[in-house]
Amino acid sequence: MSANIETIPARRGAAVRVTKGQSVKVINTHGEQVVDTWAFNTVDVNEFMSMEATRATLLKMRPTVGDSLYTNRRRAILTVVEDTSPGVHDMLMAACDNERYGLLGCTEYHDNCSDNLRSATQALGAEVPTVPSPLNLFMNIPWTASGQLAFEAPVTAPGDYIVLRAEMDAVVAFSACPQDILPINGQQTPPTEAHYQVIT
Repeated sequence: MSANIETIPARRGAAVRVTKGQSVKVINTHGEQVVDTWAFNTVDVNEFMSMEATRATLLKMRPTVGDSLYTNRRRAILTVVEDTSPGVHDMLMAACDNERYGLLGCTEYHDNCSDNLRSATQALGAEVPTVPSPLNLFMNIPWTASGQLAFEAPVTAPGDYIVLRAEMDAVVAFSACPQDILPINGQQTPPTEAHYQVIT
């Protein structure tokens, strides 16, 4: 049984509690929106999905169907069970924060994924202790043989989605990334909303 489809508002965050065995479907509604994604152990939020631990376990730069995502305590917390996108996601880049936008030339406060995580989890009554590096769904960070990285537009199509199954009770949080300086959310498109759905 599936729950209603919920909105991750443009430039904002959302969070949901899931139980072990449930899945979350994350939908790139308009095709070019990056969705920063985090997961925390419901029982102890000091255990959280870790991109560093995941890369070390998978020995991969991108997760694919069948791959689990691991916590800072080396336990599986989410598993990719379906992905209709081209599979281009990012496990390298930190969540944007106000300081990042300062480095990009902003002189006033800019909406950012780090604050979106905090506000979304607080709305659930969960106080997260840190902002881990997220799984940046649909984010296109190509790399070269010499180790150079770049920020490129997503290669997803409208309606592409990924399904993540919970391997433990978890708080899963999302941010519809508000990046509007680099082409992370497309060359000429403003950040848009995305959607998610809990599947039982």
